[in-house]
Amino acid sequence: MYLDAKIPRTSRNLRPVKINSMAELGKTLLGLGIVFVAIGMAMLLASRFGLPFDKLPGDLHWRSRSGNTQVYFPLASSIILSILFSLILWLLRNFKR
Repeated sequence: MYLDAKIPRTSRNLRPVKINSMAELGKTLLGLGIVFVAIGMAMLLASRFGLPFDKLPGDLHWRSRSGNTQVYFPLASSIILSILFSLILWLLRNFKR
């Protein structure tokens, strides 16, 4: 079995992101800020229209008998957000080419 000593098989296709200057870092942070503002506005609009994103049928909620302890695990919400973010990243990757 042949193994390349210089490049491990798992990182062959991975390339590190190089930030050449402070201007590129600033652009990246500005882009992330715009994304966070867009997500915040979408969440505000969803709450205005009464979309129950926090109480989906697959979300788990447990309350102790005494009522002092509560555990909330948003399973369905996590799956939907994962699919949404995967779709967004896939679109960005394909349009970047």
